[in-house]
Amino acid sequence: MKIVKVRMADLKAIKAPGILTTLGLGSCVGIALYEKVNKVAGLAHAMLPSSKEITNNENKAKFVDTAIELLVEKMVKKGAIERYIVAKVVGGSQMFTFNTMNNVLKIGERNVMATKMKLKEMGIEIISEDTGGNYGRTIELDSQNGSLLVKTIGHGTKII
Repeated sequence: MKIVKVRMADLKAIKAPGILTTLGLGSCVGIALYEKVNKVAGLAHAMLPSSKEITNNENKAKFVDTAIELLVEKMVKKGAIERYIVAKVVGGSQMFTFNTMNNVLKIGERNVMATKMKLKEMGIEIISEDTGGNYGRTIELDSQNGSLLVKTIGHGTKII
């Protein structure tokens, strides 16, 4: 079974068989999309909530809003039918404690909120999530069945 690595600020789409994996999701959000009819999987490792807040935004995979659009495009090119795509969302941790209520620092929370808003806007249902907390996660998306393995340090391993 081929394993395709998705780096930070990166995204990939594959047709089964194969596994998409990304390591070390902290405040970043892992957006796992799956289309079960044609067995097409997509995974984005987005760092920031919105491409509109930053001028240097050429890398579409870096931002939640543009990463989801691009990932759906890539999946459709591989044979996915857009209306059958579902999502699983992982990450968005608060890795550091700040003594302030400044939301700019709550990047993890903002990434998760931006992800939910964009998926809703595109009509993609979130069927499961593992977000928040203060620990990192590594995920593996199986393109055969859409199962998402979430590994953590100190918080176990589970399939969502």
